[in-house]
Amino acid sequence: MPVVMDFLNDDPRKKRESEGQRHPEKAHRPDNPIARKPDWIRVKAPGSPKWAETHRIVKENGLVTVCEEAGCPNIGECWEKKHATFMIMGDTCTRACAFCNVKTGMPAALDPQEPAHIAEAVAKLGLSHVVITSVDRDDLADGGAEHFAQVIQAIRKASPKTTIEILTPDFLRKEGALEIVVAARPDVFNHNLETVPSKYLKVRPGARYFHSIRLLQRVKELDPSIFTKSGIMVGLGEERNEVLQLMDDLRSADVDFITIGQYLQPTRKHHAVIGFVTPAEFASYESVALAKGFLLASASPLTRSSHHAGEDFARLKAAREARSRG
Repeated sequence: MPVVMDFLNDDPRKKRESEGQRHPEKAHRPDNPIARKPDWIRVKAPGSPKWAETHRIVKENGLVTVCEEAGCPNIGECWEKKHATFMIMGDTCTRACAFCNVKTGMPAALDPQEPAHIAEAVAKLGLSHVVITSVDRDDLADGGAEHFAQVIQAIRKASPKTTIEILTPDFLRKEGALEIVVAARPDVFNHNLETVPSKYLKVRPGARYFHSIRLLQRVKELDPSIFTKSGIMVGLGEERNEVLQLMDDLRSADVDFITIGQYLQPTRKHHAVIGFVTPAEFASYESVALAKGFLLASASPLTRSSHHAGEDFARLKAAREARSRG
């Protein structure tokens, strides 16, 4: 489930779309006024020549990116560097999380050519590290696990030197699905908790907190060489002690890397921002996470699961090597 970010709030056409057909299940909900963002949340608008080149390659290959679908505020920076997070299995999710701007509904059938198209785009972009995520596909018997594996295999064949990070759904009630994905041997397995357990009923009602913790733990049991990663949003009304407990839960599952970013409300029909966390509070979260034993922690207002993923992978490897020597 992709983290949700706010980039298109000021576009009336997009607002109508996201409050209409894009999220029919949210149409009956009362409006939540969109809070004014503080001065420390500022991003550069996209439009550079390098951004345009990335956009062209994505469109020519008929690909979906979470950068666009979730309205990521970092799209200008990332696409200028030819970094993109590809969203496989369509642009329609079977769940309706209160924070998420990805379209909800009944998805179309899987595209058997998608793995090849993704691999071709990775090669054209010359990516040293790629992130692959997906919508939730509760309609599929394996939740899309085999499709994930096929995408990984296609990238390995087309671009052998590219390292691969996946950001997966929870594969809830999909027996054997996780094993299929892990067997394809991604370099990083990311699954986001999104928020603290007390907020799941309102924020992430289709998911189960401890199932997600167990999923991440199981990855390490199946293949300890794979880096594991998880992320949350803050500003949804959580308490600090709940975030610290969540860190402990992730460490009990031997998770290597935690990301913490500010929740930004996509439309008036989505969950309201309860509060904006200050940069100083984010710095404190990062320090505490490292003290608790994570190999890597990234916490800032604009931190997102896939932001700086390539640089972070290099830092993860270095941190593991340093710890093994110590």
